[in-house]
Amino acid sequence: MESTTSKLRFERSGYYFIGLVGLALLGFWPSYFAKFFDGTADFRFYFHFHAFMVSLWIACLITQPILIKKKKFEIHRIIGKLSYVLMPLVFISVILLSHYRIQDHVLIQGNEKLYGPHLLLSFKDLLILGTFYSIAIAYRNNVHIHARAMVTTGIVFIEPALGRVVFKILNIGSAGYLLTIGLIYSLLVGLIIVERKEKQGRWMFPLVLGLYIFFHSLLIFEIRIGLWETFATWFATLPLTN
Repeated sequence: MESTTSKLRFERSGYYFIGLVGLALLGFWPSYFAKFFDGTADFRFYFHFHAFMVSLWIACLITQPILIKKKKFEIHRIIGKLSYVLMPLVFISVILLSHYRIQDHVLIQGNEKLYGPHLLLSFKDLLILGTFYSIAIAYRNNVHIHARAMVTTGIVFIEPALGRVVFKILNIGSAGYLLTIGLIYSLLVGLIIVERKEKQGRWMFPLVLGLYIFFHSLLIFEIRIGLWETFATWFATLPLTN
């Protein structure tokens, strides 16, 4: 892969994703990691499976750019091919965990159970992750697009970790969600500004920002889509977890 002349040095992105590890540890410490130390860890398999798969993906995001920087192209290609297995496993882990937890987050309106909002909260990340991973694979021979798409698959994991920092560590109430997505939007807008003069791949960050705005608008303004609610109800009744 040729090096990019972008102002954003994507071969250094692996070092930045080390910060994502710290954010995840901080955000999930009270609800997950700390429980292994106080003896209250009674999680089902789905939690551990999800944590392990996401950890492997973040490890790839850290390792792959470093391998490029060090010109270890063959190892980079091997790990890239392994992602064809790892990414579906990440998807499966999210699907199983979402299914296991969906009954705890159902909204009751009259006699109607609404599963859609909770499912959209997790599935929006899958849709964005799948979109940009597909772009990364389709453009694997174009460093400008491939690198940006892979970076975006890492940005997807910021919201779940950051949201838990805001809610559980900083104890910010109902405005916490708006603060969380505001920080993510600020990051993306900053990337768009830095990338504004690039000739290739600069559409990547506006695309992910647009997707976030669309999905967040559905959640914040409680916009109900009948087809999605039907799918969510069907999903909740599947015998996937117990």
